[in-house]
Amino acid sequence: MVEISAKIVNDLRQRSGAGMMECKKALVESQGDIEEAIILLKKRGIVNAAKKAGREASEGVIQSYIHSGGRIGVLLELNCETDFVAKNEAFQRLAKDICMHIAAMAPVYVSADDIPQEVEDKERSIAAEQCAGKPANAMEKIISGKLAKWHSEVCLLEQPFIKAQDISIKAYIAQSVATIGENIKVGRFVRYQIG
Repeated sequence: MVEISAKIVNDLRQRSGAGMMECKKALVESQGDIEEAIILLKKRGIVNAAKKAGREASEGVIQSYIHSGGRIGVLLELNCETDFVAKNEAFQRLAKDICMHIAAMAPVYVSADDIPQEVEDKERSIAAEQCAGKPANAMEKIISGKLAKWHSEVCLLEQPFIKAQDISIKAYIAQSVATIGENIKVGRFVRYQIG
């Protein structure tokens, strides 16, 4: 068994944002390999975030953001489970990051569940018209792909995060849930733009 020093545990804690005991446990499982431990922590975080997703998030903040020049403004309701977490610096930073993302990317809906059925049906019919003449077995896959791409353009949770294009807003929130330890949900948002 590899001996895990306090320094390597602290290094992993700084890189991952996870708690000391979680870091030590991951390092023991990965036999001292920091990169493997980070992967283990991410997997656990996603699993833990999924477990917490059903818990009620009735506390939180209303975060505002005014883009430089004052031409774009955002109000965001970001919910968590306790007022203690709502005052937490990491939670506040998450709220500010999401506001800035909304200002930059102009999503229309929080998630695909919020899209009115008639709007979804209209997009589906447009996609069907665009792939007319394709084989029937490929058509549904093409339509699904086009709808998924459209969702990633208009739904906040599906959009790639502007500060880290390799993850979605949904994944960014899941990482925060793993670090903060509570369920976090976007309640709603409003984006204002002059002109």
